[in-house]
Amino acid sequence: MKDFDGWNVEKKKVDNQGTQKLFHEREIWWASFGVNIGREQDGRGDNFERPVVILKTLSPDTFICLPLSTKKRLPNFQSSVTHEEIHGFALLDQIRVFDSKRLLRKIGTMEISEFTTLKEKMRKLL
Repeated sequence: MKDFDGWNVEKKKVDNQGTQKLFHEREIWWASFGVNIGREQDGRGDNFERPVVILKTLSPDTFICLPLSTKKRLPNFQSSVTHEEIHGFALLDQIRVFDSKRLLRKIGTMEISEFTTLKEKMRKLL
């Protein structure tokens, strides 16, 4: 069973933190992803966290991101992401807009060539 009550407590903490974080496109971060409905990706652990790649900056406080998974399932809806700590797949069908308050820890930055491939796959999907 999903822990919606636990996520609600954590979400209040995330919302109350006063500092926004500086972020850029191509960066990979651990983010408070939360507990979601149905087949939507969930976060894990005490912070309900999951790695994400920042696809597009919308404002100093918001961005479009894609959650990452270690499981390869649907190649048309995934794009490979590799970094020293991360080897997985961006879930193109799980695109989200997030506030920078959700960002926990920066992991690193994707290679330009890999990010270009990701954006092309995203364009084809949309």
